[in-house]
Amino acid sequence: MTTLTPLEKFTIPLGGQVIELQQLDYDSGGMSLLRTRIREKSRFTVFEMDPQSARLWGEALLRWAQTQPPSEAQPDAQTPVQEPT
Repeated sequence: MTTLTPLEKFTIPLGGQVIELQQLDYDSGGMSLLRTRIREKSRFTVFEMDPQSARLWGEALLRWAQTQPPSEAQPDAQTPVQEPT
């Protein structure tokens, strides 16, 4: 049995993809994993990563975002976290 804890859920304004981040914990123990679930219409991409990989990916995203000029259009407000169905 595993426990999924919702962390974030938001929609990308330009493509309409829904991004869900969840913490994945196995009852048998071990490290927690970050599950990333991307929904594009009826297609889903799901992958899990360890904390170090998540840190590397997050830092790379931040480095890129910091090099971009400010945008006039603000993304939609975050969608509240919902329990997985």
